[in-house]
Amino acid sequence: MDETLDEPPTSAVFLDNCHFSQVIFNNVEKFYVPGGDITCYYTLTQHITPRRKDWVGIFRVGWKTTREYYTFMWAPFPGDLSGDSIVQQQIQFRAYYLPKDDEYYQFCYVDEEGVVRGASVPFQFRAETEDDILVVTTQGEVEEIEQQNKDLLKENKELKESCRCLQKQNLGLQEELRLAQEKMKELEGEVCFLQTGNLELRRAQELQAGEMSSAQMNLASVRDQNLKLGKENQELQKGLESLRSSCEKLELEGNFLKEENKRLMEQNGCRERELQQFKEHNQEVSSEKEQLESRLKTTLDRMDQLQAQVLNQEKEMENLVRMDHDKTEQLEHLKEENRQLRITLTEQHQNHDLTKELEEKNYLFQILQRQKDEIDEKNLRLRQENDELLMRLSESPDYSARVAVPPAQVPTQSPESANLLFGNPYYRSPETSAVNMPSVKKCPLCHEVFSDDIGPRQYEDHVRSHILDCPFCDETFEDKQVYDDHMYCHSLE
Repeated sequence: MDETLDEPPTSAVFLDNCHFSQVIFNNVEKFYVPGGDITCYYTLTQHITPRRKDWVGIFRVGWKTTREYYTFMWAPFPGDLSGDSIVQQQIQFRAYYLPKDDEYYQFCYVDEEGVVRGASVPFQFRAETEDDILVVTTQGEVEEIEQQNKDLLKENKELKESCRCLQKQNLGLQEELRLAQEKMKELEGEVCFLQTGNLELRRAQELQAGEMSSAQMNLASVRDQNLKLGKENQELQKGLESLRSSCEKLELEGNFLKEENKRLMEQNGCRERELQQFKEHNQEVSSEKEQLESRLKTTLDRMDQLQAQVLNQEKEMENLVRMDHDKTEQLEHLKEENRQLRITLTEQHQNHDLTKELEEKNYLFQILQRQKDEIDEKNLRLRQENDELLMRLSESPDYSARVAVPPAQVPTQSPESANLLFGNPYYRSPETSAVNMPSVKKCPLCHEVFSDDIGPRQYEDHVRSHILDCPFCDETFEDKQVYDDHMYCHSLE
């Protein structure tokens, strides 16, 4: 019957040791329609400290200990709980775990030690009928009901006298009286139910601080009970009439009349006690009503103070929201500055890589320059050697026979090709090789080699064609990939 596998904490504490005024159950209906979920509303007063093992159970009226619960739900722990605050709570019971009979039940709030801290008025699980109508009566109607109750008391006294007469006639039926006593034990359960109802009424009147609607509901319940008493008195009258008619047939139905008379006597005694209790209860209600009015004024003053506190808290919340908005804008500004710093660091890193690459190319250029200087020195030595060879040739006797032919037009034959008709086609004179040997010019970026015929301006234009200028800043790049990365950084700004 439980909704969870854990058993709630219970104890063998009886009703006299419970504190019913620490938890107040609100808006409890007289009956609930079977087959639907029900919501239990209750108020935690400042006299109770809720704990996580507290629970709310549904008990059959007449229970003795907290172990007799029908079903239960763990009470939700309040999120914001201060010492002097009153907390409104609610809990929902599923239709599957609710009772299916029409007995009277009530809600009970039990703490983790198994002690009952609050109980509701009784209610039933049955279908709605047209008779279940809440009627609010005035003080005049209550007085009229009290007058009717007095008249009923008089009628009950008359009935009691008639019952005594019948009792004198039934002195010989002791065995039937014993059976009636056994039935009286069965009626003790009903008496316990009425006592529990009266206890719940007293507790509800004590616990309804500032709630006039609950007081009206209690008055309505008193009126309903008075109406029930009137109906029961009418039934008693009918029963007495049936007894008067059955007295004529006493010889044939003596046993039945004796049992019925005993039952009527017991019910009349109970009704007299109940009417006396209701009179005392009405007097208590009138005194408690005045106390409730004073408490209502105190509660209204307290509500005004709470509303002022709520307004102050709302202003503080608006200030906090404004401060949060300002901090959010500052955070966005800091994020933007962080992004700019990252871009700057990226550019610095790229500039550092470009600087390193430029240093490497400068170093390569220096190496090529030294190689060029060495080649120029070799060319110079070769030219000097060619000049010496030309001087020697001019001094030789063969040179005078060919003096008319310019050296640049008549190829000089080597001694090995002197006997050939056309000479050695792969032999070049030292002068021709010295004059036609090109000077080495190599691009430091693409490593293209140029002859000495190219002018310095053309060579510079070729080297400058490899250099990429940034249209957004004054930086220059030689590597196309580095240039593309740099332009991508500008596109992010």
